[in-house]
Parts: sequence; structure tokens; C-alpha cells
Amino acid sequence: MENDNEDAEFLVKGLQRHGHDVERVAAGIAALDVYEGADLVLLDLELPDLDGLEVCRQIRAEGNTAIIAVTARGTELDRVLGLQAGADDYLVKPYGFRELMARIEAVMRRVQTSTVTPAVIIHGPLCIDAAARQVSLNGRRVEVTRKEFDLLYLLAAQPDAVVPRKRIMQAVWGDVWSRRTIDTHISSLRGKLGNSDWIRTVRGVGFQLGCA
Repeated sequence: MENDNEDAEFLVKGLQRHGHDVERVAAGIAALDVYEGADLVLLDLELPDLDGLEVCRQIRAEGNTAIIAVTARGTELDRVLGLQAGADDYLVKPYGFRELMARIEAVMRRVQTSTVTPAVIIHGPLCIDAAARQVSLNGRRVEVTRKEFDLLYLLAAQPDAVVPRKRIMQAVWGDVWSRRTIDTHISSLRGKLGNSDWIRTVRGVGFQLGCA
């Protein structure tokens, strides 16, 4: 999100040259509508509709998407407020493009390191073995399809978080999916686990691993 058109075009082209897929929006509400599925958000705090700090707080409240605040607000207090709002890094304009790339790489290294998922996830009586791609409940194996396993593992890897529907679709099905696809798989998993409480629906957001 960059509120200056000339700066935004320069930034988009530079990131694309480095192999990044980029989607640019110019307002906070639009950003909150499209950020899901992004690996990183570059956030200008001076936005025409919402305060950038509030946008940052809302994105952080929904998950662990990496955020770098890129802004003209350069006082120590501004930096502190930006980091407290959930930004992973804070870069003050004017800045060099090489410094931005270095900060992006550093933030993504930290995010990827902090989100390493264990090979075996145990959630109460539920056990999910990534290496064997097996699911067991109370010591008994649960037969699941490949996509059902991927879906359950994604939820189990972050049991305290609500995983947005769009992120599930992109992570499990890539670019080929329909809304009905995820609902069908969720229903099938609930049936195989014997209780619908194992996967909670959070209306308007997505799904969360529960317990029975």
C-alpha cells in the first residue's frame, strides 16, 4: 500500500524485476480486502480512508502476515507505535531500494523460521504425522484423502488461529478451487473425526481447529 502514485509505480516495477508478484492498492479498506494470501504487506501509514496503524493492527489480529511499514513518519514515537501495532519492521522515507530489499529478505527469514511446523502435531487425542501423512484419533488411524490431510494439517499447524478461507483454498488447492470444494472437504473431515467440533467455522472469516 503506497499512497503516492509515482512512488508506487517505481516500487511495483522494482519488486517485479526481483521476481515478486505484486498487487497494489491505494487505500486501507481495499488493503484489508485483498491482503489474505500475501506473504508480505508493505504498508504506507498515510492512507486516504483509514489510519495506517489501524490497518496494521487489523492485519496482525487476523494472522502472521509479514508487515513492513514504509512511511514518512520518522520520529521515535512513530516507530514505536508502528511496531506496537504489529509491524515487523519500519522503514522511513526516503529510502534506498536496496535497503528495502534487504529488509524484506530479513523479515521473511524471521517469519519463515518462526513458522516452522513440527513433523508430528498432537492436539489432545488427535495426532497428525506429516512424514507418514497419517492421522490418528485416540490411537486409531483415520483414513483421509490427500487434500483432507493437507487441510487438517494446515489448521493443526496453527491451532489458536482462525485460518481465512482464502488462505486455505490457496494453500491446499492453489488456483483451482471453488467455494463448494472447501465446504465439502470440511464436512467430510468432520464426519471422519466423528465430531463437528474438531473443525470450527468462524463466520465471515474461515476455520479453526477445535476439540471434541
